[in-house]
Amino acid sequence: MHSYTPEVHTTAHELAQLCLDRLAMTAPLDRSATPAELERLAGRTVTPDGLGGAEAVRLWSEVLAPACLSVDHPRYLSFIPSAPTKMAAAFDMLVGASSVYAGSWLEGAGAVYAENQALRWIADLAGLPATAGGAFVQGGTIGNLSALVAAREAARQRRGSSGARWAVCVTGETHSSVKHALRVVMDVDVIEVAGDERGRMTGAALRDTVQGLSQAAREEIFAVVATAGTTNLGVVDDVAGIGAVAREFGWWLHVAGAYGGAGLAAPSVRHLYAGVEHADSFIVDPHKWLFAPFDACALIYRDPVLGRAAHTQHAGYLDPVTVAGEWNPSDFAIQLTRRARGLPFWFSLAVNGTDAYRDAVEQTLGVARAGAELIRESGHLRLLVEPDLTVLIFERIGWQDEDYGRWGSRLLDSQLAFVTPTRHAARVCTRFAVINPMTTVEDLALIIDSLR
Repeated sequence: MHSYTPEVHTTAHELAQLCLDRLAMTAPLDRSATPAELERLAGRTVTPDGLGGAEAVRLWSEVLAPACLSVDHPRYLSFIPSAPTKMAAAFDMLVGASSVYAGSWLEGAGAVYAENQALRWIADLAGLPATAGGAFVQGGTIGNLSALVAAREAARQRRGSSGARWAVCVTGETHSSVKHALRVVMDVDVIEVAGDERGRMTGAALRDTVQGLSQAAREEIFAVVATAGTTNLGVVDDVAGIGAVAREFGWWLHVAGAYGGAGLAAPSVRHLYAGVEHADSFIVDPHKWLFAPFDACALIYRDPVLGRAAHTQHAGYLDPVTVAGEWNPSDFAIQLTRRARGLPFWFSLAVNGTDAYRDAVEQTLGVARAGAELIRESGHLRLLVEPDLTVLIFERIGWQDEDYGRWGSRLLDSQLAFVTPTRHAARVCTRFAVINPMTTVEDLALIIDSLR
């Protein structure tokens, strides 16, 4: 732990108090600001002489923080929100104030041990073997990329370096970051499998797509990505069917559950994830539906040896940490330096217990189901996709594209809610993403009524 000079200590205390105050209340939604507005209100903040602690704290609390939306507000229902528990958020302050390096066992054994306990709980939910493991990384983008890099390396070692192109099967609802990572970062071809009427990839559709390819094209495939809870629609792919095809062709099965993987904790929807136990790699973001603060993605390999083979970095100065048998998180992803980003999640699990997590996930599922029923009964709305999890996508009957944007702006201006437009089946609509246990059916009803 760093020591502080009196001035810095006072500022750190004030900042900590702001954070504690924030945990003790429901913050307003707040609203964004234009660059010109912030220039007028904040001006130049980095100066040769410094502003001093008191002024910097005032500037943050009175000007800059209110220009950031509160993603844990009960009526923040856009994108995928975040709703960290008080214990997770409080412990994140401790992690931030501690000089803990968690890239290697040598330097962060206690932190790595605790993170691995949290990873073990997730691996058990997914039905992965006792030998499964991995690391916490920045977010789903890095988790998916790291897993697919490991998949390609495993295929290369198995097939040999033929010089041919590589390819991965995805579907239209696969997260955009996966396709971006494949095309731009890995220079891998993307084979898109048509989704069913609910946007799901199925084993049958995957097989049909592959059978329509030439033999040479089929041989380029090394992995398939199944999604356990798509971001836009909240549906779970046919993981069991996809996995059966992957095993038949010898492909790596990666299950991307950044948002929806948390549903594994809920007995009421566990059946939707049948087949995830066969995944070669799996990700879930605790900062989404598992009530951890930004930013933490749990990346788990069925066989961690394959992750280590792809990602361990070698250099003379790293010899002291690349010791056989030691668990170095930096060996499992495209990272070296890393904070102990899984610790806030671990601390909350340790304090609250896993039953509380099960109950919280079930609570949000219940609210989402009730919200879907409100939409069905409304008369002025149409539910576009029957929900698997806690995303509700729907349209206002009779509205044009621009009506959704105007309505969303009115909601935010009035501080009622934050709901944004999206697009499904080539038309503009809107959606709720319910992951906060503090969100109630009454919250959803209030927003639905505003659409009349």
